[in-house]
Amino acid sequence: MSDIDTLKAEVKKLNAQATQAKMDLHDLSEELPINWENIPAIAERTYAAYKALTAARAALKAAGG
Repeated sequence: MSDIDTLKAEVKKLNAQATQAKMDLHDLSEELPINWENIPAIAERTYAAYKALTAARAALKAAGG
């Protein structure tokens, strides 16, 4: 597998993780005020997922993919 293929696979995986984190945050917001204590943890996980996805996309673009 080439580096570009590896990066594409990583972007796909990270995109799925980011989408799931976004949905978890959305679901939490709809349930408020229940589980309000989970806001920081879910928000941090969502932020980290999108930060990693953004970095992977930049790496893929830099690699010519």
